[in-house]
Parts: sequence; structure tokens; C-alpha cells
Amino acid sequence: MEVKDLNQVVVRFSGDSGDGMQLAGNIFSTVSATVGNDICTFPDYPADIRAPQGSLTGVSGFQVHVGAERVYTPGDQCDVLVAMNAAALKTQYKYAKPTACIIIDTDCFQAKDLEKAAFATDNPIEELGIKNDVIAAPISQMVKDCLADSGMDNKAVLKCRNMFALGLVCWLFNRDLEIAFAMLREKFAKKPAVAEANIKVIQAGYDYGANTHASVAHTYKVETKTKKPGKYMDIMGNKATAYGFIAAAEKAGMRLFLGSYPITPATDVLHELSKHKSLGVTTVQCEDEIAGCASSVGAAFAGALAVTSTSGPGVCLKSEAMNLAVITELPLVVLNVQRGGPSTGLPTKSEQTDLLQALFGRNGESPMPVMAAVSPTDCLDAAYYASKMALEHMTPVVLLTDAFVANGSGAFKLPDLNDYPAIKPPYVTPEMAGNYTPYIRNEENQVR
Repeated sequence: MEVKDLNQVVVRFSGDSGDGMQLAGNIFSTVSATVGNDICTFPDYPADIRAPQGSLTGVSGFQVHVGAERVYTPGDQCDVLVAMNAAALKTQYKYAKPTACIIIDTDCFQAKDLEKAAFATDNPIEELGIKNDVIAAPISQMVKDCLADSGMDNKAVLKCRNMFALGLVCWLFNRDLEIAFAMLREKFAKKPAVAEANIKVIQAGYDYGANTHASVAHTYKVETKTKKPGKYMDIMGNKATAYGFIAAAEKAGMRLFLGSYPITPATDVLHELSKHKSLGVTTVQCEDEIAGCASSVGAAFAGALAVTSTSGPGVCLKSEAMNLAVITELPLVVLNVQRGGPSTGLPTKSEQTDLLQALFGRNGESPMPVMAAVSPTDCLDAAYYASKMALEHMTPVVLLTDAFVANGSGAFKLPDLNDYPAIKPPYVTPEMAGNYTPYIRNEENQVR
């Protein structure tokens, strides 16, 4: 079979909310980043609490743009569309290029599935006018056959369908499965039987493509063309933000404190930082947003690098404590991972509409610097420099990201902390006793 070289490709995984599309997409992204490709991802999941299974509003998606050179967006239309059920095909086909390859699980295109997806006929391919290459495989049944001797119940077995589709996509792009195997063994370290079941299914999906040629004339390769030497990883924006705060605290020689109340899509920063107590990180999950910010103001007063994380609705509640940090000239970083609004809004949808709130959303004259990250991989630098600004200028700083940046990921070159500028907080020394106050002014009536 012929192997074609591509400069870039967009793959979109889609299925029901419980079909594991985010996991499949993340693994494919990590495999691509590990071999040196540049990537940009876009997780797209419904804002519903849980839509009925197989319904049009319950479709969850994950799109990844893989490039031989730099890529800057997750792409518009996809070159490969994985549709795990009828609803996914109906809602996601609009994102596929006319030349796209479409992979479907025929076991989830039965009469009841077509009815839930509001198809008028029993031939969805013809009804949608699809002329693309379609790999139509009985994925659910093949997964059941693959795991027949695993001892897993039917529900657990069908949760592995996403791995079969992932294996098929990995075959299509000549990916090394060993990286995916390692990820699964790490993810399911406490459940080795589950890890091995998923690994077996990925291999089965890969072998199915290789043995049947899966109705396509050729497979593809995306070879890395330009990449600076170094160690790379696939990193999500929220994790990069957390690492940026840790790096800043290390550089400043301070402990890191995060006071936070869980809120989508910022909660992952709290989760990540809570794993790093060995690095001097203290996290407190507070009873509400007000307590989250107030506790961080107290930590700043006690000499820590203080951070509080939230989304737009939480910033509304934190404004009084932020004002306290302004008037007391305390360093504080307020991370706002923006989402759709107003009010509770759409927690899983991205929006960049909190800028005016960040600039002016407090009573009185209470200005503070506002920074924003431009991409998932930029989040580490943004968090580092926001912390540096807060500590060196004794002021609260607002750091803006959004759901797209926070949940998206990119190929990230692990940095050397020695390359980052020093952080030097203006400590009061014993020699300054009696002639220093934070509010002292010089002859031009300017704050020193």
C-alpha cells in the first residue's frame, strides 16, 4: 500500500459523551507530539449536564491539527472524521472536507440509533449526500470479540470502542503504538487489567486497518521538518499555567499558595497544583469564591506567592478581596479562565468577554495589570511573568486565559528554568527599620 507524505492533517473524533472521544484524541495528540509533530487541539463537549445517549445534543468531539511544521489553530475542516454513532455523523459531518475519510461504527447505526439522530431514511450516508471515503466497520462487535475472554462485563467492554477507532487512525497515519501503550499503562496504573484490555483493542484496530486496508487506497505520514532540539510533551493550557506558577515560586525562593473554589474550566489548575506538595505548594479548596481570594490575600500578607483561580462568575465574587489587595499593595495573581456567560452561562464553551471586568470590575479607583495567554503552550510563560510582575511591583495581577486555551494542548518544549529572568521581590530589610513605609513618596509625589 502506498504511503503519502502530508504537511499537515486535521483529525476529529466524535461520539456520545460517554464514548471516550477526549481520551482517544488526547492519546493521538500525545503520540503525534512525541514524534516531533506540532499540534493544536480543540476539545468540544456539550454544556448539557448529560444529554440522552445517542441524541444530537449529546455529541462530544475532540479535534487535533497535526503539522510537519508550526500549526497555530486546531484547523477548520477535518481530513479524517471518526463518528462513533449516527448522531455524531449527522452533527459533525459539516466539519469534514469533501475529501475527508470518515470512520463509522456500523453497530451504532441501527434503526433506533437513526431514529434518535432524526434521520428520515435507513441510509444516512446517502441522506447526507456523503461522497467521501467511508470506513464502515462493526467496531462494537469486534471489540466484544476481542475481549470475549477478558472477564469484563458488556458495559466495560464497550467502553473500549474508542481505543479500536484510535488504533485504526494510528494505522492510517503510521503511528507507533508503543507510545499509546505507555500512556494507557500510566493512566490505568491502579487497574492493570483495564490498561491491558485497552491496549489489546488498540492493537486490534491497528491490525484491522493493516489486514483489510480498510477501504482506502493509501495511508499517510506527517514527518517533522523543523523542530528545535529538546524534549517535547503534549501539554494542556491549565497544566502549563500550573507549572508556570511553580516555576515562579521556585525562582523567587517562595512557597506557592493557591486558594480556590472549583469552577469549570479552571478547576484543573487546582487539581494539578495539589499534586506538588513536595515542591512547596499549598492548595486550599475553599467553601466559596470569596474565601478562595481572601485566603490568598492572607497568604500574600504572610510572604507566599499567592494565587487564586476561577472563571468569570467567580471574579464577580472576588472583587472585594481583590480591592483589599490593591489598597494594601499585596502581590496576588488572579487567574480567570474565561467561559461563556453571562451569569453561570455555558461552562464548557469558550468566550473572551471578561476583559472589561478585569480592567474595571471593582469599586473606586483600583487599577491592576492584566495579562493574557495566547495559546496553551504560552500559559507557562504567562503565569511566570504575571507572578514576577505581582511580586516585584507589589500589586495584584489578573491573568486571563479561556476554555479553549485551558483545555486545548500543544507540542511543548520543556524549558530550562535558568533561561528565565530572576524574580526579586522588594523585601524590607532590618536596615530599613524606622524609615520605610509602603506608601512613602518622593519629592515628585510619586510612589517609590
